[in-house]
Amino acid sequence: MRQPMQKTLSSAANLANLLPTGTVLAFQTLAPPFSNRGICRISNKCLTASLVGFCSVVCFLSSFTDSFTDSDGKLYYGMATWKGMVVFNGESESRVDLSEFRMRLVDLVHAWVSVLVFLAFALSDVNVQSCFFPSGGEDLDVLVMNLPLAAGLFATFFFTLFPTTRRGIGYSDSPTGYTYVRPRSLAA
Repeated sequence: MRQPMQKTLSSAANLANLLPTGTVLAFQTLAPPFSNRGICRISNKCLTASLVGFCSVVCFLSSFTDSFTDSDGKLYYGMATWKGMVVFNGESESRVDLSEFRMRLVDLVHAWVSVLVFLAFALSDVNVQSCFFPSGGEDLDVLVMNLPLAAGLFATFFFTLFPTTRRGIGYSDSPTGYTYVRPRSLAA
């Protein structure tokens, strides 16, 4: 009983890594100027659609990134393939078996769920709605208002039930080397 609970809590703690938070933030930064704040011409529609497509691809591919620390404490980043991991920052000189980081079916499903969550957030953006659906009506407004919440809840539930061991780039178990030093009091 203790092991399934530990896996569930561990998966829930890593939701920021599993959900496309960075991609959504980048999209929300770039969507207003690309869509001309919702007043779209053909060029703005092409730019906005390209942005949605590019961010979707980044969201999909980032689901396959991983990191590990070798026996010397050096942190390596890479991308999972069907045969193992392709390391980005140099060759691992340790005896780490990179084939253990190979892509699995759960990674593909996680990638598609992340893309669906991203698309729910992207299509709920006011600028995207104004650009592609200028006269959507009340039903579309209600759907778009609730879609990100529903997608986020579904993904959270799914990622908790089917956890992955991928840590991605920027998420590692190793310490960063920074130590918090308490400032000395001026009175002392």
